[in-house]
Amino acid sequence: MSPAPARRMIAVMVLIPVVVALALWAFAWPAARTAPRDLPVGVAGPAAAAAAVEDGLTRHAGAFDVHRFDDGAAARDAIEDRVVYGAVVVGAQGTELLVAPAASPVVAQLLREAVTAGAPADAPVRVTEVVSLPEGDPRGSALAASVLPIALAGVAAGALVTLSGLRGARAGVTLLGAAALVGLTATALTHSWLGVLDGDWWAEAGALGLTVLAVGSAVAGLAALLGTPGVGLGALLMVLIGNPFSGAASAPELLPEPAGALGQWLPPGAGASLLRSVAYFDGRASGGAALTLTLWVVLGFTAVLAGARLRARTGTTPPQPEHPAPAPASAPAA
Repeated sequence: MSPAPARRMIAVMVLIPVVVALALWAFAWPAARTAPRDLPVGVAGPAAAAAAVEDGLTRHAGAFDVHRFDDGAAARDAIEDRVVYGAVVVGAQGTELLVAPAASPVVAQLLREAVTAGAPADAPVRVTEVVSLPEGDPRGSALAASVLPIALAGVAAGALVTLSGLRGARAGVTLLGAAALVGLTATALTHSWLGVLDGDWWAEAGALGLTVLAVGSAVAGLAALLGTPGVGLGALLMVLIGNPFSGAASAPELLPEPAGALGQWLPPGAGASLLRSVAYFDGRASGGAALTLTLWVVLGFTAVLAGARLRARTGTTPPQPEHPAPAPASAPAA
């Protein structure tokens, strides 16, 4: 056996375990280390009573980031604006826990357990859902499950544009059209058919389409700069890293650092946050996620255009004639 095939065989045998180890690390590590880390929660009520609640929440250092509010109305507004995930309101009528399962069902359950566990038996804590999940998805699992298909759709769009030989403006138009159609199709399925989203229809379609466009343009841009290996690198970044680090199944503040912060800078995490805002919170707190996705689109399109110009200058992609040259006339028979 010649040295070249032997090296390829060894490379394949080593590469597969490395990819498996990376996938297990990316998916299993955040799941195994799920815990609150500076989780924003609110406390409202008289100063003495609110201070006692705050002391109880901050007993575990670094678990909660406590925000103080004057009353329950202000705490509700903060939950609806996605400033905090929930709030403990202390008043003459007892203690009330305000939660928003639409922001994160996992966080809502965590707050229920943390606040109600220490309550005296003769003074139970009342739990009120400020922003509930739709009836079609009472556990919030559908939105979390949508992250991977949307990321795969973006990777497929970027890969197909690259493998089809589309360059420059043609690649950009194709990515834009594919993302728009995916957004419309996904919204028709999740909102109109399954009923798992209940926000503005067109805003949801825009959020899904923008996420696909961000992923697809990033993959196509990497491929334009690096060649075919760029597709693999883009898929690795968006699927094996971006999907488990998105925090869609729990919350970014429940993931170990730097996974929680990194996930929100990648299109799958930013897309999940944007979709949650437009689907359940009337678009509140959606600006940061929308800006992140837009930056990925701009960088991806810039790389696609730059890669096309670079290849044209170096002659690696010679221009193809628009019309085939006419075949030479056959010589007359003798």
